[in-house]
This record gives sequence, C-alpha cells and structure tokens, in this order.
Amino acid sequence: MAIEVRNVVKRFGVTPVLRDVSIDVASGSLTALLGPSGGGKSTLLRVIAGLEIPDAGTVAISGADATNLPPQKRNVGFVFQHYAAFKHMTVFRNVAFGLEIRNRPKDEIRPRVRELLELVHLEDFADRYPAQLSGGQRQRMALARALAVEPQVLLLDEPFGALDAQVRKELRTWLRRLHDEVHVTTVFVTHDQEEAIEVADTIVVLADGQVKQIGSPDEVYDNPADQFIMRFLGPVTELEGHLVRPHDIEISTDGHGGGISATVSRVVRLGFEVRVELLIDQKEAWAQVTRSTIDDLDLRPGQAVRVRPSPSARPLALSTR
Repeated sequence: MAIEVRNVVKRFGVTPVLRDVSIDVASGSLTALLGPSGGGKSTLLRVIAGLEIPDAGTVAISGADATNLPPQKRNVGFVFQHYAAFKHMTVFRNVAFGLEIRNRPKDEIRPRVRELLELVHLEDFADRYPAQLSGGQRQRMALARALAVEPQVLLLDEPFGALDAQVRKELRTWLRRLHDEVHVTTVFVTHDQEEAIEVADTIVVLADGQVKQIGSPDEVYDNPADQFIMRFLGPVTELEGHLVRPHDIEISTDGHGGGISATVSRVVRLGFEVRVELLIDQKEAWAQVTRSTIDDLDLRPGQAVRVRPSPSARPLALSTR
C-alpha cells in the first residue's frame, strides 16, 4: 500500500474533526475523498501530507511510519484549490523551483521541466507569467510543479473547485488521462459526486469525521451503505418506502399495469434526457427518461400514469437502513 491510515483522530479544540479514521490507498491508484463540507476530507488530506499532526493514530507512506515526519520529508506533492504561484517567475521557473532548491544540476532540470510542460500541455507557455494564464492553465502548472520532484504521493485539495463548470469538467478528464500516463499514487478531495465517480478508481465517503463507505465508483453508487450515501451520490425518488434512482423508474400509461399511481406535473427536456416531475400521494417525485420514451408515451402535465422501479433497479428500503 502507498498510504496506510490507521485509527486517526484529529481535534481542533474540543471538536473532533476525524474520528477513528482508517483507509488504505493502493500504489498507483487514484482515490477520491468525497463528502459534504465539514466532513473531514481536507483535514485527512493534510494529515497525510504532514500539515496536521493527528491526536491519535498513525500514517504510513510506502511502508514507513510518517506520523510525525514534517511535510518536506514525506516525499509528497500537494496542490491546493487556490494555487499560490510565484508571480515574478515564468511558468518554466515555477515548475523548476522544487528542483532548483534541491540543487539539482541545470542540465537535469531543463529537460525535466520541458517534459512536464509537454505532459500538462503548457509547452508553448514556458516563458509566460502566471497572470497571463487562465485558471485551468495555472492549475495544470501547479500539477507540473508538484510532479517535478517525483513524489511518491500526489495530494490534491479540491484542485478545480475555484474554476467554472466547463473548465472543471475538461480538467478532470485531463487529470484522469494524466494519471494513466504517470501512474503516481494520487488522492484528491472533492465534494462533487460526478467528479469522484468519473475520475477515481476508489471513492472514500467521509461525513461527520468518519469513513462511511469505501469502494469503486460502481460499488458505492450501485450499493450505497445507507440512505445518506445514496442521497449524497445522486438524485433519488421515494417509491413506497424505498429510495430509487430517477433513471431506474419506468413510466406506463396503461392504467391496468403494475406499479403505483402518479400524476405528471411537468415535463422538462434536457437534451437527450427528459425529467418527468410527478405527484405521488401529493408528494413530489421525478423520473429521468429518454426523449424517445416521452415521444412514445406522449406525456403531458395532468396525465395519470403508473410508475415502478425497473427490473435492474436496486431500491434501498427506508425502513431498514
């Protein structure tokens, strides 16, 4: 394992922020720490980095006890949401900085920085200054600088959180491709469920300072441990005491078919997919279907329909979990 966290407790004053947290991060993996604000994600990342010392528990990196080591002796790279670049230095010098302070020879630094700039698609921006870059380009420069010293572990604290939605989406696709090229063990913090599911190999769900579930994106999404995780990882609709994903709901206009009675309140077309807002026993619910389904059923507001989970759905019973 690249990272082993065991029974970590961290308090700020009397407030426990991490409560007996244990996780393993496999070498070469891309792991997301996912959860709501205040759940302990960033604190756990800072404990791994050595920026916070736990009140109890241990942290091992590449098999060696790192619990009390300072950050500079852990061989980790760290990228924050708001990246503090050296404004008076060019992109090239920013990326080279970590190598320069380690007194690496210049004939080693130059090809290494050029290689990294190509890796993050900034080779044409080497002579520019940070103020001349977009937000997304600055974050790519930050990643190149973190990778320059060849860390054993790369830690990213909401690296794209300050960027607009479209740039964020482009960068997370790029991050996945970058990781597949360099294979450095990476842990990133996010509160964006879609980001975690799209990018990560493993998702660690944290809330209230505790690990709620660990698994692959498919495992966590398809088999949530409880109602909180199911609700947090995506939209849900309540049907007869069960939580169901809106895309797992079938709609029928056959009054004699199975399922339960509902009334269509609104049909919202969102590109290829369509959101059908429903009233079930005077409670609001919704289903997500394709445009072809809507065209076949010719759904309209006020129409009576029947709804039921699809055969492949995995409803979560409200009464038992």
